[in-house]
Amino acid sequence: MGNVLGRSMERGIRYALVSVLIAGVRRRNPGAVVNAAVAAIGTYLPDVVERVFDVELRPWQRLYVDTAMITHAVGMLGPYDEVWWWDHLTHTHSATILGGAVFAISRRRGSDPRPRVIAAVAALGLLWELLEYAIHVVARRAGVEPILVTYGAKDTALDLIFDLVGAFLVLAFGDRILGDLSAET
Repeated sequence: MGNVLGRSMERGIRYALVSVLIAGVRRRNPGAVVNAAVAAIGTYLPDVVERVFDVELRPWQRLYVDTAMITHAVGMLGPYDEVWWWDHLTHTHSATILGGAVFAISRRRGSDPRPRVIAAVAALGLLWELLEYAIHVVARRAGVEPILVTYGAKDTALDLIFDLVGAFLVLAFGDRILGDLSAET
């Protein structure tokens, strides 16, 4: 996938996120609106990473990050409730992005990425679940629709398990797929 095609796809995902935002407004779904807005901002994360770390992401790596943004946002329009595996997919996908970043940084610094990837993914996964719960509680007490939904202890446990699945995928394939980012400069 060439750079021009990759940038076109990136713009397409941004337009799709605007569509999710509009659908969220029309449905009066604050979760979809907020998630689409945050996801649209998240599509600029690859640009930030390139500038801060002085690396050049491959087009597929940029697209990989962007597809996480669209799957999260679209999920708020129904798939999280209607497709049993959607939440597992998004947690695994996001965990591979976080784990991949930790992996590449660790390798660049000459460190063993294994404990760092597992720790970062587990810690941020747990923090996310606590944030999700807190937002839900505050929204319910305020009498407004929560922008994030919790589905109970079993769902939280499964979310954390799929976060770890993402971490282990990074450890299994990181050297092959992130070698361009993890080489010491």
